Amino acid sequence: MSSQAPVIWWIRRDLRLADNPALTAAVNSGAPVLPVCILDDQEETLGAAPKFRLGLGLEHFAKVLESAGSRLLLRRGKALEVLQDLIGETGAGAVHWSRLYDPQAIARDTDVKTQLKEQGVEARSHGGRLLFEPWTIETKTGGMYKVFTPFWKSVRVRDVDSLLPAPARLPAPDTWPSSEDLEDWNMGAAMRRGADVVARYCCVGETAAQDRLEEFLEDKVAAYKDRRDFPGEDATSGLSENLAWGEISPQRLWHRGRAAMEQASQGGETFLKEVVWREFAYHLMYHSPHILTDSWRQEWQGFPWAQDITPQVQAWRRGQTGYGFVDAAMRELYVSGKMHNRARMIVASFLTKHLITHWKTGMNWFADTLVDWDPASNAMGWQWVAGSGPDAAPFFRVFNPSGQLEKFDPSGAYTHRWIAEGQGSPPRTALDFFDAAPRSWNLAPDMARAEPIISLQAGRDRALTAYHESRETG
Repeated sequence: MSSQAPVIWWIRRDLRLADNPALTAAVNSGAPVLPVCILDDQEETLGAAPKFRLGLGLEHFAKVLESAGSRLLLRRGKALEVLQDLIGETGAGAVHWSRLYDPQAIARDTDVKTQLKEQGVEARSHGGRLLFEPWTIETKTGGMYKVFTPFWKSVRVRDVDSLLPAPARLPAPDTWPSSEDLEDWNMGAAMRRGADVVARYCCVGETAAQDRLEEFLEDKVAAYKDRRDFPGEDATSGLSENLAWGEISPQRLWHRGRAAMEQASQGGETFLKEVVWREFAYHLMYHSPHILTDSWRQEWQGFPWAQDITPQVQAWRRGQTGYGFVDAAMRELYVSGKMHNRARMIVASFLTKHLITHWKTGMNWFADTLVDWDPASNAMGWQWVAGSGPDAAPFFRVFNPSGQLEKFDPSGAYTHRWIAEGQGSPPRTALDFFDAAPRSWNLAPDMARAEPIISLQAGRDRALTAYHESRETG
């Protein structure tokens, strides 16, 4: 190896060169940089779609690093042990990484930092995944925020870190340590035949993400406030996928969105609020991590949600409920690994209220099928719709999927795009669902449209009865 001890850049969900404080610190040390991604227990247990999308991101990022004179090292095992082995092999004197904020990652990273420092190795974590570290934001009386609007008012006037340039070259060691082969990790195994379909809908990499942002700001942001709820239109940024894997930074979204807002664009401010909604989700997860596993509001712990995977839940998963908005959304999810935000509210309301099924059932399905899966946003989103979370929509706000479809997809563009049955010449998007879906589902595009699995009025009445009874007994 080089006479100068190298530094390890431990890559997690920060697959970018620009706006990356951990990478910048590693490069600024002047030492050779060893970029390493570790497939540890937390990555091994990712759902099918997130794990697959991580694999796509790593494959692309390896090429980016090569173009910068470096390479991506892949190691599998417990993070601490892998890092210790790599330090022993290379004589590395420091490890840099970007922080994660879920409780499992915090426990792992705290242990890694403690153990490495005891061995005399510099171990530094950096920001970059969030605009603001969760522990730096508190109410005037102290403590966490539980409502979004005052949270937004608190952070909107804060300074956000400036953008960092991407290093043109990463200092390389004279000799590279060994690396595992990404193909051997088989990141898409659980996707089965759906992998090839979903891959076509993914937008992978830092350059693609930045291009997507600039296209949104140039062509769509002015109408964003008014049109973002219409799923049949291309009116959103589509950047959740890239944010999830750190292919673009929230700082870049903030600064570019702020510039749009200062040009008197109402859409710019609405876009910034959506970026801060993500911050709010992380704020909640950091300060009250039980949001990931239990109803955030204690009074909801005993609500009589069903937890069995009933035939009705199976129909929901398969886009066979008989309601166009729900079915189109669930098929969009299975084909593209993503779902329009308005549609997420509709399908979540239908599951937790019309079907009185536990929000964790939906959250877990999303965790398996979303390529833009994010633990904080997923948990907060489901609990917000279910009524059990902080600043949540009240349970008695039951979305009517038929009424919502008439309001937000009046031309039928969304259902036409994703539901093949009943169309003489369905589009590729609708047909892709049958190529991605497991054969065991026995679905075909020439089948008749599914009949409604429940009356909307009956489902609403049942949900409200359960709600009022739980209030009386609680």
